[in-house]
Amino acid sequence: MLLIKGGTVVTAEQSHRADVLCDDAGHIARVAPDIEAPAGCEVTDATGLLVMPGGIDPHTHMEMPFMGTVASDDFYTGTAAGLAGGTTTIIDFVIPEQGGSLLDAWKEWRVKAEKAAGDYSFHVAVTHWDDKVHADMETLVRDCGVNSFKHFMAYKNALMVDDETFMHSMRRAAGLGALSTVHAENGDAVYYLQRALTEAGQTGPDAHPRSRPATVEGEAAQRAIGLASLLDAPLYIVHVSTEEATRAIAEARLRGQTVYGEVLPQHLVIDESVYLDKDWLNAARHVMSPPFRERHHQKALWGGLTSGQLQTTATDHCCFCREQKENGRQDFTKIPNGTPGIEDRMSVLWHYGVRTGKLTPENFVAITSANTARIFNIHPRKGTVTEGADADLVLWDPDATRTVSARTHHQNVDYNIYEGLELTGLARKTISQGRIVWDDGDLRATRGAGRYIERPAFPKPLRAPVV
Repeated sequence: MLLIKGGTVVTAEQSHRADVLCDDAGHIARVAPDIEAPAGCEVTDATGLLVMPGGIDPHTHMEMPFMGTVASDDFYTGTAAGLAGGTTTIIDFVIPEQGGSLLDAWKEWRVKAEKAAGDYSFHVAVTHWDDKVHADMETLVRDCGVNSFKHFMAYKNALMVDDETFMHSMRRAAGLGALSTVHAENGDAVYYLQRALTEAGQTGPDAHPRSRPATVEGEAAQRAIGLASLLDAPLYIVHVSTEEATRAIAEARLRGQTVYGEVLPQHLVIDESVYLDKDWLNAARHVMSPPFRERHHQKALWGGLTSGQLQTTATDHCCFCREQKENGRQDFTKIPNGTPGIEDRMSVLWHYGVRTGKLTPENFVAITSANTARIFNIHPRKGTVTEGADADLVLWDPDATRTVSARTHHQNVDYNIYEGLELTGLARKTISQGRIVWDDGDLRATRGAGRYIERPAFPKPLRAPVV
């Protein structure tokens, strides 16, 4: 057993002084003032610290095969790095081969993830439509604990789906009590712009954001929302990076449509000037999709988070090292898309959100764990500090500082997009399943300790939670 004494418990709803007792089964047994330690119980002092739910990152890509290579963080190194930053659960993505079985791909990803140090769950991507996909979706929801399906409107000739496939899948998902998620960029427009730029001899990383301007995200978000409205299907839009997409989500929600928006912290603090770096590699390391934007978009994203029109934060954690990024030295369209971030998400959001007054500590818990748990139907097991919940906790020091560096991070990648930033707010201790797995610089991650978290379907007709 583990007793956390003297801290301030913070949930999405309130803050209060209380001790937290974790049982040997990995659950929270009691939350109350002045709990007396049972015999043989380990006691940790949380005086001056905030006791919050462990972070949930709803968008990661561990060891993902992509653009001719494989992401460098696997399920062990990636989840271990998450524990060091206060994230105890991830929702990763099963990506079937083109034309392949969704169920077989889910089984393959389950084997990959057996090494995870933290808890994990899966979205499953739909990249084509046929009777087997239709049947597999039911099996995944009914028997495999999957309640969300991913759709790419980008990556033409690879992952991209057309509108008809997207609608088939959204209708099927909603009928099964599952949520549709979408990467909203107009893939045809991106493909056209990529070809036009390369034909004009513009092959460097600075061409990447020009091939994916804000307009292509805004248009795709509007289209996805419109298609979902035709089917009365709930929709979750990943990595929202533009004012246009933020506005589209807010307007849809005002009309009563069930639409959620996810934000990446890197889009909140880094702008497109990184692509103008004269060092090709430094610029290429920031190539991800959607790309970093003009600074004015950040104001809209913060506004969406503070107003509740955007509900969650994620990282789209997808790491590629120097030799992998070098694959696109002569052609920006061949630079593997992706950046790291799972270890730094919570500190970045605390420093730039809570410390600046944009967010309260309760807002912070909402956007880093509670809202994700509610939207993907694992609340109150995750995302709160209450009796019976999983004992996944972070003891947060709101005033401590650290300097971000690839030399000291735990992500399996040779750079950090936040390199050199001094951030205030960090995880002093991370607790997973009632066990201390990060202790103020001492990472105690265990290979294979993570559990697969089944996410039950929503009641049908689907009634998505209000957050």
